[in-house]
Amino acid sequence: MIWLAGNRGMLGSAVEGRMKEEGFDYIVSDAEVDITDKFAVENFIRGKNITWIINAAAYTDVDGAETEKEKSFAVNAEAVRNLAEMANNNGASLVHISTDYVFDGEKETGYCEDDEPRPLNVYGASKLKGEMYVRDIMEKYFVIRTAWLYGENGKNFVDTMLKLMNGRDELKVVSDQFGSPTYAGDLADVILKIVKRDAREYGIYHFTNGGVCSWFDFATEIYRLGKKCGAIKKEVGITPTSSGEFPRPAKRPKFSVLSKEKIKRNFGVEPPDWRISLEKYICLRKT
Repeated sequence: MIWLAGNRGMLGSAVEGRMKEEGFDYIVSDAEVDITDKFAVENFIRGKNITWIINAAAYTDVDGAETEKEKSFAVNAEAVRNLAEMANNNGASLVHISTDYVFDGEKETGYCEDDEPRPLNVYGASKLKGEMYVRDIMEKYFVIRTAWLYGENGKNFVDTMLKLMNGRDELKVVSDQFGSPTYAGDLADVILKIVKRDAREYGIYHFTNGGVCSWFDFATEIYRLGKKCGAIKKEVGITPTSSGEFPRPAKRPKFSVLSKEKIKRNFGVEPPDWRISLEKYICLRKT
C-alpha cells in the first residue's frame, strides 16, 4: 500500500489523480495528519501495510520562509525526519520531493546530483535539511529535486501570469534568473514509474522538463500560448528586467538548471521539453 502525504497540494493532487486512474492501492493525507508530530504519523499508519511513502507535502512560500523559519524547517525538515524514521522502521521505501533551491546558482552548467548544495535562503536550507535526514536515516529512498513547478490545484507562475496578462497592458519580468519549468503531471508520472516497478536504484535524482529559459522567456511563451489557445484575450507588452529591480526577501539562485542524465540513464525517462508541456497545460486547462 502507498501512503501519499500532501495529497491536496499541486503535486500531490496530480499524483493522486494518476494513482486513481491506474488503480493503485493507496491512502492519502493532508493537513488532517500533522506529519510534524511523530506520534500523529505513528497513529496514522498503525495497522496499515505501508510499502511506499510519497511525500508531496512541503512549505513552499520561499519569501515567507525568511520570517517563518521555524515553520519552514518543521514542515520541510522535521516532518521529513518523521516520515523517514517511520518508513525505515517499517521496511517501506520513500519518495521525497526537494528543490533546485538547495544550490546557489553560481555554476554555469546543469547541476548534477552530487554537486555540493549551498542554499541562498531559508527555504532552500530547510529543504536541504530534509534531504540530509532522509540520507542519514534510510537506504531505501528516492529524493527527487525539481524546479519551477506549476500545475492544477496550486498557486504557480503560469496561472499568475495568465491572470495578470488578462488584467494589465504592460508587465515587467525578470530575465537574469534561469531554470527549467516543470509540469506537475510530468513529475507525477516519473514518481509513479519508480513506485510501480518497485525500483531499487535508490538515491538522489533530478527531474524537470527539458530545456532552459529565464522567467522572462517563460512569461513570453505563456503569453504566446495563451493567445493561441484563447486563454488571453488582449494585447500585453512584456519587458525584460533585472532581479535587482524587484527585490525579494529571499535571494534566488541565478542559474538553477538541473542535469537529468542520471534519471534518464537509470529509468529511461525522457523529460518533455518545457514548451510542449506548457502548451498542453494552457490549452487543456479548465477556465
